[in-house]
Amino acid sequence: MTLSPTPITLALDTATPFLTLALVWPGGVRVWSAEVGRAHAERVAGAVAELFAEAELPLRAGRIVIGTGPGSYTGVRVGASYALGLARVWGAEVVGVPTLEGLVRGPDGVKLSGEVAVSLDARRGNVYGAVYRVEAGVVAEVIHAPEKQSMEEFQSRAAGLPHFHDGPPSGEALLRAGLAHGHTDWALSYL
Repeated sequence: MTLSPTPITLALDTATPFLTLALVWPGGVRVWSAEVGRAHAERVAGAVAELFAEAELPLRAGRIVIGTGPGSYTGVRVGASYALGLARVWGAEVVGVPTLEGLVRGPDGVKLSGEVAVSLDARRGNVYGAVYRVEAGVVAEVIHAPEKQSMEEFQSRAAGLPHFHDGPPSGEALLRAGLAHGHTDWALSYL
């Protein structure tokens, strides 16, 4: 898999109950995800250090891709704060990607193509959802921008499309989106 125009890129997302990490460098790719509930702050530093150690790389990256939400206020801010702290120490660039783009994934690593609906539970019968056109596992076009809406409205909008709902974000999808079109002028989004 060819992903990295910079020597080392770290991706992380803490917007959902999952802690999702990915690391790409010229010699390979590593991804890691675990359900941590609300323990992102306690787990992120150790998990990142472990990911770099498993890759036999020094703890340093030239770019960090951050999942910007939507998600819980605390979860989203933990990831952003950690990424910004690392970036300051490492002199790295931080690019943001909506967490919903991390939900664009196929079964068993299949790179999706076509229109895909993704959503996260926003409570009280609502979802935060989007519809994307995907090419080889990367969002190529936003068909319906991420927004909070009722589940019924979103199901109507997403009728007939593959729909990924409330799963763990894919570290590889976050990496691909960040490298393809991540923005340095990102903003956080909360449920």
